[in-house]
Order: sequence, then structure tokens, then C-alpha cells
Amino acid sequence: MGEILKELPAVILRGSVLLPGVVSHFDISARKSIHAVEEAMNGDNCIFLVTQKDMQTEHATQDDVYAIGVIAEIKQIVKMQNHVVRVIVEAKEKAELAYFIDNDELLKAQVVLAEESEEKEVLAPEVEEAMLRALQEELLKYCASNPKIGKELKKQADGLNELHSFIRIVAGNLPISFEKRQKLLETESVTEQYEALMQILLYETNIMQIKNELQEKVKERVDKNQKEYILREEMKVIREELGEDNTTSDIKQFEEALEKLEADESVKERIRKEIARFKNVANSPSEGSVVRGYIETLLDLPWNKKSEDNTDLKNAEQILNDDHYGLEKVKERVLEFLAVRGLTKSGESPIICLVGPPGTGKTSIARSVARALDKKYVRICLGGVKDEAEIRGHRRTYVGAMPGRLIQGIRQAGVKNPLMLLDEIDKMSSDYKGDPSSAMLEVLDSEQNSKFIDHYVDMPVDLSEVLFIATANDVHTIPRPLLDRMELIEVSSYTENEKMHIAKEHLLEKQKEKNGLSTEQLTITDEAMHQVISGYTREAGVRNLERKLGEICRKAAREIYEGNCTAVHVEKDQLENYLGKERFHVDRINDQDEIGIVRGLAWTSVGGDTLQIEVNVMPGKGEFKLTGQLGDVMKESAQAGISYIRSVGEQYDIPEEFFTKHDIHIHIPEGAVPKDGPSAGITMATAMLSAITKKPVRADVAMTGEITLRGRVLPIGGLKEKLLAAKVAGIRTVCVPAQNEADVAEISEEIKEGLQICYVKKMEDVLKIAMNGENNDH
Repeated sequence: MGEILKELPAVILRGSVLLPGVVSHFDISARKSIHAVEEAMNGDNCIFLVTQKDMQTEHATQDDVYAIGVIAEIKQIVKMQNHVVRVIVEAKEKAELAYFIDNDELLKAQVVLAEESEEKEVLAPEVEEAMLRALQEELLKYCASNPKIGKELKKQADGLNELHSFIRIVAGNLPISFEKRQKLLETESVTEQYEALMQILLYETNIMQIKNELQEKVKERVDKNQKEYILREEMKVIREELGEDNTTSDIKQFEEALEKLEADESVKERIRKEIARFKNVANSPSEGSVVRGYIETLLDLPWNKKSEDNTDLKNAEQILNDDHYGLEKVKERVLEFLAVRGLTKSGESPIICLVGPPGTGKTSIARSVARALDKKYVRICLGGVKDEAEIRGHRRTYVGAMPGRLIQGIRQAGVKNPLMLLDEIDKMSSDYKGDPSSAMLEVLDSEQNSKFIDHYVDMPVDLSEVLFIATANDVHTIPRPLLDRMELIEVSSYTENEKMHIAKEHLLEKQKEKNGLSTEQLTITDEAMHQVISGYTREAGVRNLERKLGEICRKAAREIYEGNCTAVHVEKDQLENYLGKERFHVDRINDQDEIGIVRGLAWTSVGGDTLQIEVNVMPGKGEFKLTGQLGDVMKESAQAGISYIRSVGEQYDIPEEFFTKHDIHIHIPEGAVPKDGPSAGITMATAMLSAITKKPVRADVAMTGEITLRGRVLPIGGLKEKLLAAKVAGIRTVCVPAQNEADVAEISEEIKEGLQICYVKKMEDVLKIAMNGENNDH
């Protein structure tokens, strides 16, 4: 280039290169760039544009920009949002940067212009025509491979019969990187420009052809209705082109895992067949994923792998006693199982069902048993399960199929003999998808579960060595055949003394640790603990008791953290500050004997309770009223009671016309609480007879039992809870059906102490005790 110098305002561009003869635009927001444009507009509208080499560079200097740029004429300026200015320019000629003249206001450049004689290169007409035709042919190929851009580009190139103009227009509109466009700008001759443009066209055409070929391969493999798999298939085709295929490595891993698997030869043979099948269907996304999941499940199952049980009776007894207070039946059964296992070296695993109210520790017992035996522990919650496939597994007919919960539990445990807790087995239901409780019959039958078939696994799985422990709140909702499979152990309500031991030995320490308190930082007196149990909780278990102790711990933690004290000592008279007013008051016995009021005993889901049944007799038309939200069974018991009284009215000097001239009203508080069951039969009959004959009933007597029309007393359930409620209420004498004598024998002496239990066979026995002060032997 010659030495024609010119000083012009300059703008440094990022990621954009302009070629001479092309109209384009760029956006600027920097203060210096805007001042440079304004300076050019005030002069001859010419500005020097040069591109920086790295788009990320801030405050570019002369070393950071290319040596060659263009002198452009500003055509229009448009102000955009956010102080951005769009400048429309036409590039006139290229120029070489000599140096920048920088000041605070704007950037200027001293540039070197090419002399007129150096600008043009003379080519033979046939050479120029050959170059032009070659470029036109290559451009047509490019446009064919990329029709989206090619249509507009072809329109602009049509009619250009001059090589220099063709190169300038095509190069200026091709979607190429600014580095390639800069290379075109820096070329000195038409020949070099032709070679550079041809190279770019060839490269871009080749890239587009490869891309189109890949897309064609994908389209051949993918069904028209499976558009969601297009991206996955594109990746697969690209991996195949690059020689990367994961299927081979997966098969190798499966075969290595099979060699290490502890299983019978029949199981291994089945897995080998599935691996061979996987080789054939691996390229099918849907079927391949199903087979892969099935193989992984079979390899993960512990077919012959089991853990060694700890058969040390003393160790097991120590762990069970440390974790739980009371619960003698459960502990005894577990120790019997260990003794049998120690003698026989195998022994059938029992199927135990722990039945009791919420919060009595049924789930935690299972954890303790697992710890005592050194068994893996798996909990399966069956509450709300109503699909048979949850137990037996789904058939492998669709992608989302999976094994049943039992097989998943075995897989999770990693051994074939874990302790499996079937929680809330009484809460299973059924719908159109099947009955899961029927599916459980095979699982819980020790004669059948050695070859349990899961629909997904489709091979016999041995469940005979699994120690099943089920929990339930109410056995009446469990189907009879399923109940017959299990050994029932009742986990009944805790006495106040048992709750006291549990709170002091387990719950309080657990809550202290949970709330960051040491043993010395919080102490609760025995009187205060008794008051928490009786005045702030009313339940069969200890869940609410634990919550109340947690509440005390949190308030104590706050006092200590705020620096009010270093330790907290809670006494009975301070409980109101921590727990508020007492919520429950024991319904104590009446001070004197009354007419028409009898104390009954009831079982509830949270333990036992006493019911004070009241009867009024009024002049009327022989109506019989029952209030207090009584269920159908309880109403029928009242009807049976009045029928019995009418049949024996002569013995008690009741006039025949009495029942047609008087109304009888039975009420059982609390009126808002639903009540049902037959066990209040003798209680209501006694209260009615007392009101009719005007004879008072002893206030210290409570009773429970079902009545017949002939006055016989039939047995009832929930006796432990009922006796416990009677003792708390201060009752001294309890009438119990004679057929329940065996149940009373199993109740601990702690509950029976201080109670005179009278066994009654008919209503005459009850009336002698309740109304005449007589009793029978107990």
C-alpha cells in the first residue's frame, strides 16, 4: 500500500467485519463510540471501522485489533432503547491502521489508504469468467444444501456478472465467522479473494451435507409418530459415526456381574438368555430399556445371599429390655424364636402380627428385634395400598413396569433373610385393580412363600427365611384367611406406671438429646411427670406424652439459651408455665349412691374409658328415648335390656301398666362422641331397673358385659383397657362376664391390684352386687 494518510473518527467493532461495497449496521452504546459517530456526521460522514481480535477483551488497544479495517460512510443513525445507537453504514474501501489518536472524548485513527494503481489486478477475460462460473456453481451447491439461507443469498447474487462484485456481495452476506470475513478483507488481489471465498463455500457446503446426511439417517430410524425420540436418535447416530457405542460395555458389565452372582444355575441360565436378548434389542429404545431394567433387577436380587443371625439369647434379651419397658409377650416370643433357631440351625421364621392402639411402640419393637438378631431391617407401609400389583409386581408389558414392594424390599436389604415390617396391614383396601390382601395370603403362608412368584421377576423367589412382623390397630378389618396366617400378639395400652417408666427411661432422654440439652440441664420431678401423664395426655400409647415432654424441653432450651438460668428444674406446680392449663380431668366416682346412674366401662382406640349412664323415668305414653350419639348395636342392647326388665317386672314389683304410662330416657355423655358396641348392655339394664324401682346403685361399682333377652351376660373384649380406666377413676368393684375369667388371668397384677373383680353369669348376679351390696367370689 502507498503512503496516503488520513485522520478519521474510529469505532472498534466486536464480532463484526464489514467488506467494501456492503451496506450493514452495528449497535454502539459506549460514550467514545457515540462521540466518534457524531464527529463523523459533523464532517464528511466518513468513519474508520476496525474489529478487535477477541470479543471478550475490554478497552481494546491497537495491539488488540486487526491491522486492516474499512472506511465507511454513515447513512443513518437510529436511537434505540437503553441508550443504544444503531448506525447504518456503507463500507467504501479498506484501509490500514497506522495508529490510534485517543483522548477522553473520542477515538481517532490515522489510516493508510491504498493507492489507485494498487487497487486493481488485471486478469485475462477467460480466467475471470472461469473463476466467476466456479463460484456460481459452488454457490448453487451451498444454496441447495442450506435452502433456508440460500434462497435469499441466491436472489442477491443473481445478475452479478462481474467477478469483483460477485465476491464482494456473496462474501458480505454469507453467515460465516468474523475471523473468516477478516481474512477476506485482508486479501490483496482478486485471485486471493477468489481462493478464500471458494475455500469458505466448499467448507460450508461440506458441513451442511454431513449435517443433512445425519438427519436423513435419523429420519429413517424414527417413526413419524415418535418425535420425542429424535434427539436421542441423533445422539445415537453421532456416536455411531464416531465409533462410540455403550451397548457393548453394558453387556460386558452384565456378564461380569453374572459371574459373581450367588444364585442357582436355573436363575443364571435365565439371566444369560436375557443378556443374549438384550444384544438383539439394544438399538430399540423402548424394548431395550425394558430388558435392561429386568436384567439389572435380577442381578441385584440376593438369590442365595443371606446374613448370619445373632443367636445369643442374653444379648437379644438385653437389647429388647434396653429399648422397651414391659411388652413381655413380644419379648418372650422373640426369645423363643431364637432358642428354636439355635437348636435346629434353621427353623421356620414366624409370621408375627402386633395388634394394638396407635403409639404403643409396635413399629419400634420391629426395629429392636432386627437389632437384637443382627438382621437387615426393611419397612413396607401397606396403609392405603389397593392395587394387587403393589404386592405381586407389574407384568413386563410396558416401560414403567416394576417389581412388587416385597421384592423391592428384598433388593434393598441385599440379603434373602431380612426382617420385613409390614406396617398397617389392616389398612389395605381393594378396587378394580385387584385385592392386595388376597395377594398377601401367599406371602404370609410359610408352606407357600418358599416359591413366591412376582409378576415382574417371573421366577420363584424364596421368602421362607424372611422374618415377617406385621402391625395393625384393629384385627376386625383384616380378612379372616389373612388373619389365620399370622400369630397375633396383643400390644395393649400402657398403664400409668408403665408410661412413667417409659417417659423417664426413654422419652425424656430422647427429647433432651433432640433439643440440645444435657442430663443436668433439665430435670422433671416424678410428681410433675405423673401430672403430665394424667392431666395433659389421654391415650393408649405414648406419642402425645413424648410431644409434651418435647414442648417442655424446647421452653427449657430457650430459657437456658437466653441466659436466664443454667439449668431448669420442673415441679408439678410449674407445669402450667410450660404446658398451659390441664386438658384432661379424670372422671372420678360419685360421692354417694344414686338412682338411675351406673358407671360403665368402654374401649376406645386410645385406651379405656368410663361411661356414666343416666336414666330418667317420666310420666308419659310409653316412649323410649336414647341420646348421646349411640350406634345401632348399642341401641339394640338398650332394647334388649328393657325387654328383659319387662319380662321379670313381677319379681321387682313393677306394675304391668307402668311401661304404657311412663317414658324412659337413656342418655350417655359425652353427647358429641359417637359410641357403639354391645358391652354396655348390662350397664343400661341396671340403670333402667334402678330408675324404675327407685333403688340406688353403688357409686363404687362399674360393669361391662353384653346382655341377652333372657338376662344372660355374654363376654366382651378390651378388658385390660377397661380395668385400667376403672382403676384410674377410683372404682373398687368391677362386674365382668364369667366367660372373660381367662382374659383377666392374663392381665398383670399391677392393673388388678386394689380392684375387686366379680364374675357374673346373669343379670341377677349383677343386680345383687350393684344394688344390694352383695358380691360373688372372684
